[in-house]
Amino acid sequence: MRIVKTGFVDYSDEDLMLAIQQGEKLAFNELYTRYSDKLYGYILKMLWYNEVRAQDLLQDLFAKIITQPGLFDTERTFKTWVYTIASNLCKNEFKRNEVRKGTVNGVEQFYSLSSDANVEKEVHERQFRDALTEALMKLDTKHRQVFVLKHMDGLSIKEIAEITEANEGTVKSRLFYAIKKLADTLHMFEYA
Repeated sequence: MRIVKTGFVDYSDEDLMLAIQQGEKLAFNELYTRYSDKLYGYILKMLWYNEVRAQDLLQDLFAKIITQPGLFDTERTFKTWVYTIASNLCKNEFKRNEVRKGTVNGVEQFYSLSSDANVEKEVHERQFRDALTEALMKLDTKHRQVFVLKHMDGLSIKEIAEITEANEGTVKSRLFYAIKKLADTLHMFEYA
């Protein structure tokens, strides 16, 4: 009895791209499921939490994958390739619109607390998230980018180096600077 694979769940990211290149449009759905939330989060953080532009760039990115799958560089992992595209889209957005730091307010103005939660803890966590958002917005793009890729998206130094087209030492240096700057800015949360 021959078992026919009907879905693409077990495919590697790279195999999904090859399937898309061969006309298997359903393979695209699996890639979208795997990466849309992660990439949206990355783009959102890079664009100072501008949700509309982040959604637009995410759609542009996936439109490029579906309409031009031959652009996939088989010498790289899909993950680093797609994050490189996302990074380049963000850079182009900066150039096109001359984005200025601090133009988008990522801080919620009203808190809605859940009644069964520890209110003090929840308020403290929200205050920290808001302060982190504000501190991230104040970092320059190259430092914010490596911090987000490493600590929020969980990429390795090697993957970040590929995405940013910088050597690993430069990535580590940028990461060190970003962490130091954030630690200095967020020092009031250290003992809370």
